[in-house]
Amino acid sequence: MHYNAKMFAAIVGGSAVVTLGALSASIVGGQTAPASASGAPTMTMGATSTVTTPPKVEAVQDAAPSIKGPAPLPSEEQGLPG
Repeated sequence: MHYNAKMFAAIVGGSAVVTLGALSASIVGGQTAPASASGAPTMTMGATSTVTTPPKVEAVQDAAPSIKGPAPLPSEEQGLPG
């Protein structure tokens, strides 16, 4: 029984190595050379851009809480009167 476990482990390990090798070969083989511009038509120039200043924007005020001091407890958390 010990012999069968070793044989099974060797088969699984060997299969994993073969699978990883095939996977890496397919990934590396799928890469192509970068495209060259030798067959491209003549290069054209795009429109030029001009630098302008953005329009003035109002300053944003700092956020302020609407409730000052401790907030009251919700009704389910308040103690019973008495």
